[in-house]
Amino acid sequence: MLVLAAALRVLVMLGYDTAQLYWYDSFTYLDTAVHMRPPGAFHPAGYSWFLWALRPLGSVELVAGVQHAMGLGVAVMLYALLRRWSSPGWAATAATVPVLFDPSFVRLEHAVLSDLQVIFLVTAALLALLWRPGARPSARAVVAAGLLLALAGLTRTAAVPLLGPAAIFLLARRTPWRRVVAFALAGGLPLLAYAGWYAQHHGRFALSGSDGVALWARTMTFADCSRIQPPPGLAPLCPNGTVLDAASEYVWDPGSSLNRLPGDRFTHNDLARSFAIAAITAQPLDYLREVARDTSLAFTWQPVAHPRRVSAHTTFPRGSWPLPEQHALIGKVRREYDQDIRGMRSVEPFASVLAAYPYPWPLHGPAFGVLLVAGGVGALRRGRRVALLPWSFAMFLLVAPVAALDFDHRYVLPAIPVACLAAALALRRERGHGS
Repeated sequence: MLVLAAALRVLVMLGYDTAQLYWYDSFTYLDTAVHMRPPGAFHPAGYSWFLWALRPLGSVELVAGVQHAMGLGVAVMLYALLRRWSSPGWAATAATVPVLFDPSFVRLEHAVLSDLQVIFLVTAALLALLWRPGARPSARAVVAAGLLLALAGLTRTAAVPLLGPAAIFLLARRTPWRRVVAFALAGGLPLLAYAGWYAQHHGRFALSGSDGVALWARTMTFADCSRIQPPPGLAPLCPNGTVLDAASEYVWDPGSSLNRLPGDRFTHNDLARSFAIAAITAQPLDYLREVARDTSLAFTWQPVAHPRRVSAHTTFPRGSWPLPEQHALIGKVRREYDQDIRGMRSVEPFASVLAAYPYPWPLHGPAFGVLLVAGGVGALRRGRRVALLPWSFAMFLLVAPVAALDFDHRYVLPAIPVACLAAALALRRERGHGS
């Protein structure tokens, strides 16, 4: 299976002439990798540190090659961990199928985006915490897990809450208190240090400058200011009649109330957060309904485009994807990171082979829901409760981005490998190891 998956990735490297670059995320990551400063908007710098380490290669294509190897590494870690917990070889292998063969994962590896790094770091943290069946994690393991989860949180802030269920797991296993403290320090100190670095550059102690803007956008699909009754300072952020098909669209649409305020949208981050908290406090059931509705899009039989302007690919597309060269940042990154940066295009005959690749979408959406149910229910059985840790990770990774901003098929991907791990652990047969 690993050989076949490696062959698929070689075919992807041949089928596309460069890595997939997205405006503006990819170029923000690459620019931060060159100048090493905390970005002031959406993305913390964790992925940019990875790109900085690969900068001597001078090629985003080679970055994609390294990420393809990391994708295979995620599958190896899942397999090794399940075998440690006495899962049979066929079951441990089956748990790696989405990571190895789902086009969504392989295409993510081929893109300059942070999600693959989050998947790798979270899987490695679970490997450290669960490597000793029937025994408490060692001091080195808890420190390693704390550092890995901290780095995952500095790659995507949605991973920061994972430190909570990991700490509860250690306490439930009656881990010596010194190890619990070591885990908390290993996980917390890097976050505090980064927040201090961020404050030096942007004047506020935080991991990013967009949490308030994102949460405000989340509330725009349900906010009713006649119920919220915001004070005069927050009233300009009320819905202004602009209706969009996804919460995230309100961040960028020039007609939304936030973008009609003077100055850059992110300069109003604190104000936007205050409005969002007021809206959620006044309409908690509406907020939960919106989060539940958007989260359910992860389990549809066919992929749903959300927002509608986004194509929900179920396989490997053919075509060309030019860069929006009107943006000065693209030329700047090209000069400073990789002079051969260009828009991606498919290459024949390899692209036609990839376009015919038959991986079925139901193994991505509905099967993911089945895995979550199997992992959650199975983990309640005696002797299977170790599955609660990866299951809780999967639920946080699935719901947190939706609760903080919006649903995106790409945001679902980090939850799938740990859901596979949880289901396999919950359904395995005991072979002499405790939980």
